Amino acid sequence: MGMTYKSKMHEMVSTTKTDLWNDSCSVEELTYAIEHGAVGATSNPTIVLNVLKQEMHLWKDRLHEIIDQNPDWTEVEITWKIFEEIGVKGAGLLFPVFEKMKGKKGRLSIQTNPANYGNAERLTEQAVHFDSLAPNVQVKIPATKAGIKAIEDATYEGVNINATVCFTVPQSLAVAEAVKRGLERREKEGKSTDGMTPVCTIMVGRMDDWLKIVAKKEGIIIDPSVMNWFKY
Repeated sequence: MGMTYKSKMHEMVSTTKTDLWNDSCSVEELTYAIEHGAVGATSNPTIVLNVLKQEMHLWKDRLHEIIDQNPDWTEVEITWKIFEEIGVKGAGLLFPVFEKMKGKKGRLSIQTNPANYGNAERLTEQAVHFDSLAPNVQVKIPATKAGIKAIEDATYEGVNINATVCFTVPQSLAVAEAVKRGLERREKEGKSTDGMTPVCTIMVGRMDDWLKIVAKKEGIIIDPSVMNWFKY
């Protein structure tokens, strides 16, 4: 008798070498995804906003606690605090996967402040802070000029990075070189690189979406089969 799969997602991860990451840290969505084979998830400010819209019943009391306990905080500080806690919750859901896979999978990607895309020092500082929140956090840093410097420095500090806002081959190579420099700096000082799993996310899907928008504005009709190469 053949194996029974819970869903098409479960069948995919069970019968192919594909790893499934959930593009959300929603408790309900991520719990479902993990049950169906997901081995990672992601968060960013937009995702967290959607999580709050969907699951405010889970976070309303905690949000009020943060506000009451920190009366002098700005809205920005409150926002980043709840952002962190939602990410940590997602990391906790994935931790059993992280343990089972000995740190190779089971991570939650959490994004540094996009406003700091041009400031390597601030990106690095926040990346190191995020890394301290949970053992299975992967920190997103943009592949901008300052971001490449931050990727090297954060890697040197022992942070598992996930390069984001990366659209081109030169960006990807710059990320790889920055990670290599960071790892070499650690090793030169006798610091461990065991368990470090840096990632570079090449966002071809976003490029695909943008080209479709541009084409629509210009009145250009694109054959879908021509665009497929962006996805594979």
